[in-house]
Amino acid sequence: MAEATLAGVTVERDDEGFFKNPDDWKEEMAPELAKEIGIDPLTEEHWKVIRFMREDYKVKGQVPSIRRMKNEGGISTKDLYNLFPKGPAKKAAYIAGLGKPHGCI
Repeated sequence: MAEATLAGVTVERDDEGFFKNPDDWKEEMAPELAKEIGIDPLTEEHWKVIRFMREDYKVKGQVPSIRRMKNEGGISTKDLYNLFPKGPAKKAAYIAGLGKPHGCI
């Protein structure tokens, strides 16, 4: 377990950098997290995905899959891969301060 300071707040993260407690996340942290994985800048389309993931997580208690983001969030699979190349669910969850999605390697 590792600690990191993001937007002036110290948070606990796992060995891959995912938040241990999603409630520690603040929107101001997202740009820093995105830069860590090579996404810069965050566009309004990125924010649409991030906010959907956070809201869906609050309701369902688990990180949404790509299928759920497409069907419930209204974001095409192609757009997800363009916004978050090589692993949209994993990268979007990382930036959104959530845990690693089930099924991700």
